[in-house]
Amino acid sequence: MEKFNYLALDNIPKELKLLLRIVNSDKIEEELRGESDLLLGIDWHLFLKQARHHRVYPLIYVKLKDVNENIIPPFVIDQLANDYKRNTFQMLHLSAELDTLSKVFLKKNIKSIFLKGPVLAQDLYGDVSRRTSSDLDLLISINDLSRVEELLVSEGYEKDDYIETVFSEWKWRHHHVTFFHSKKRTKVEVHWRMNPGPGKEPRFAELWERRRKSPLTVTPVYLLGKEDMFLFLASHGARHGWSRLRWLIDIKKLLECPVNWVKVKHLLKEFHYVTTGEQSILLASGLLGAKIPKEFNYFKAHSERVANQAVFYYENMVNLHTVPVPEYMAKYHKKHLYSLMSLRHKVLFLLSFLHPYPEDAITLPLPKFLYFLYYPLRPFLWGWRKLRSSLPQRGTAM
Repeated sequence: MEKFNYLALDNIPKELKLLLRIVNSDKIEEELRGESDLLLGIDWHLFLKQARHHRVYPLIYVKLKDVNENIIPPFVIDQLANDYKRNTFQMLHLSAELDTLSKVFLKKNIKSIFLKGPVLAQDLYGDVSRRTSSDLDLLISINDLSRVEELLVSEGYEKDDYIETVFSEWKWRHHHVTFFHSKKRTKVEVHWRMNPGPGKEPRFAELWERRRKSPLTVTPVYLLGKEDMFLFLASHGARHGWSRLRWLIDIKKLLECPVNWVKVKHLLKEFHYVTTGEQSILLASGLLGAKIPKEFNYFKAHSERVANQAVFYYENMVNLHTVPVPEYMAKYHKKHLYSLMSLRHKVLFLLSFLHPYPEDAITLPLPKFLYFLYYPLRPFLWGWRKLRSSLPQRGTAM
């Protein structure tokens, strides 16, 4: 199938266009020599900022390290080289910690699947230094959560206990909890779901049955099956607006692997991620020239629309991880996520607002035996908070 050309890319920065060209090229020096317009007016500091924002500097450095200094300024290569070395040490550190944790879990007979990090880099890129990662993400059965917490604490990790709850809704409203080791400077995210709810997902037992063993370590370390990996990477990237190219390059790499795409289509339909899956393929094709599997011979018009909506994140170099997110970006992202939802997801999402939130217990503290009253009171408590937030605070001018 031919490259998808629906995306309106005229307004993305030329520095990002250059990054895309470098990522997509196997003979970038020849192309840069032959097309001088590619480098015309490039802000090299912004180029480096884009490479770091999109977490693609390892790939960019590998492509540019031998390019003539008359084409790429030497300071650009030097900074990319430093970033590359730092990332390599980080990935080796994470690989060692991954091995340590796997041994600890194995001794206690705890099943775990690593979602990203070094195992994903090794699986898709063949080299842990070619992809960035700041932490380890592992998926477990929610039934093992308390045991995993105890083990991590015994290993020197501290829990970032930010989750508040009224009726244990954290089990579906959230999807992971974070642990941090102050001496090792390592963060571990323990997932019991691939994505926050509400929404349907494969059960852990199913994912475990389809797991694959990573060749990264001697200790048995597992990662998702290829088809489940596509479901996870597509839903994860879409949830973040594909605001980092790294996630889309993961999709391109996976599209180049032997994957049962019929099974993928079945998973996307079963778990109501058809639009999300199609969006990821269309973006990977339009931005990175990825080959579209023959099984995806038709795309919904809505999938094309949401793929084009994602260009906003590249035009504005949106960073959703640094708060506060500018209001116009936050509003756009909220609307975009809603447009990605299937009808079933939208219904569940709207119904979830009727479930009590921790803020309700703060607004109106009740004894535990009266918690059931938060259900009928929820609309009134929400309205009261909205009213209070709209009123001028004491000491402020009207």
